[in-house]
Amino acid sequence: MKINNKKFTKKIIAGKYKGKVLNLPSKTTTRSSKTIVLESFFNTLQFDIVDANFVEVFSGSGSIGLEALSRGAKVIYFMEKDRNALKTLKSNIAQTDPSRCKVYGGDSFTNINAVIAKLKKEGENAYFYVDPPFSIREGMEDIYNKTINLITSLPKEYVKMIIVEHMTGLEIPQEIGSFSIQKRKKFGNTTLTYLISKYAIM
Repeated sequence: MKINNKKFTKKIIAGKYKGKVLNLPSKTTTRSSKTIVLESFFNTLQFDIVDANFVEVFSGSGSIGLEALSRGAKVIYFMEKDRNALKTLKSNIAQTDPSRCKVYGGDSFTNINAVIAKLKKEGENAYFYVDPPFSIREGMEDIYNKTINLITSLPKEYVKMIIVEHMTGLEIPQEIGSFSIQKRKKFGNTTLTYLISKYAIM
């Protein structure tokens, strides 16, 4: 029996760490964001994330957060539950600037409270990138309901913007807690939905 030991990788696209090769966890445990989605996102917010805090929920390899770090974000908060993915994430962070990266292992729905507490202590807000596993994966049937509840729980004063990467067929509510959809952008089977405080929408 032949064992496939092929490693999957991707590179940081731009910024201080451009060209750094990041390892990706097994495709059976995580799903890596498409390059076209990454490029669109960072083209949209390229200047806004400079010196900003950035939270990557469901981090996987950390490719989104490390791209943000490379492009000038101040502090990156990573949250990842899977042990193998967490090992890969820490290895990828070691190639950049670990002093500006905070890693939270374990359940994202628990760790989000620790991140909010840290932001509250610092008197700062952050961009939240939420990329849950697709609900078609076994054991993930209720992941989007849990994700909606997580977003609902976020205090608006510590949130600059929430970006949800999700299956295009999923209908994200126009309003979730204190937040409203600002815009959507579709990339085939994947969609990015941007939410901001509904009180900021004039």
